[in-house]
Amino acid sequence: MEVQKELKHQQLMQLLAAGKRADGRSKHDYRDIQITRDVLGNAEGSALCTIGKTQVICGVKVSLATPFPDRPNEGVLSTGAEFTPLGSHLFEPGPPKVEAIELARVVDRGIRSANMVDLASLSIPGSSKVKAVYVDLWIADHDGNLFDAAMLAAVAALSKCRMPKIENEKIAFGEYAGNLPVSCLPVSCTFGAIGGQHLLDPTLDEEKGVDGLFVLATTPDFVCAAQKSGWMGYTQKDIMEFVDISFKKGAELRRLLEQ
Repeated sequence: MEVQKELKHQQLMQLLAAGKRADGRSKHDYRDIQITRDVLGNAEGSALCTIGKTQVICGVKVSLATPFPDRPNEGVLSTGAEFTPLGSHLFEPGPPKVEAIELARVVDRGIRSANMVDLASLSIPGSSKVKAVYVDLWIADHDGNLFDAAMLAAVAALSKCRMPKIENEKIAFGEYAGNLPVSCLPVSCTFGAIGGQHLLDPTLDEEKGVDGLFVLATTPDFVCAAQKSGWMGYTQKDIMEFVDISFKKGAELRRLLEQ
C-alpha cells in the first residue's frame, strides 16, 4: 500500500506541475453536484447528494426520546453513518469503522456548531419526553470527498424535514405539523493537500495520493467546524486560503440547497 500511495503521489505531482488534474478540473473546482430531495418514502426528510460519482443518501427520522439528564429542556440530535460493501470495495461488513465514525462526527459537529437546529425547540412543554431527530447517512457510491457529499445530503434532508404531530405523548403517524425549523444551511469544503498545493473536492484516486485532508464547514457568517486528517501540517496562510475558498464555494453550495 505504501508503494501504491507513493506512485499515486508522484502521478499527482506530475499532473499538478503541468497545471492539470486527472479529470481536467482546476485545483479549486468541484465536480458536478446534484441534490435530490424526498428519495425515501418512509422518512420525515431525505436527500441524495451526488458529487461526480460519489453518492450519499441521508434519511431523517423523528421520534420521542428521554432528554439527556444535563439538558432536560433540549431535544436530541443524533447522526450516524453506514459504510457497506455496496458503496465501495474498500468497505467491509461489521461494526462501524473509524472512517464511518469520523464522517458522522464531522457532519454532526458542523450542524450543531452552526446552530442549524434549535434543540430547545424540540422540547415538548409539560412532557417528560422530547423530540429526537435521527440523521442517518448511507454511502451508496464512494469516489472521494464523502465529507462534503454527506454534509449536503444531511442539510438538504433536514431543511425539508416534516415534523410529525404529537398527541398524548405519542406520535400521530402520517400527520404532520409543519417542517423542522432551521436557522441556516451549513456546508463543508474538503481540501486534499499535496506538495504545498490544495485540491478542492478530491476524488478517491486523488485521496490515495495526497498527504492529508482538511475539511472546513461554514455558514454564511462564520466557520463552524474543521477537521484535519493525515500527517500533513498547515500554515496560517494555508488555513486562511481554506477559509477564503470555503466562503466563496459555500455560497455556491447553498444556492444548490435553496433550489
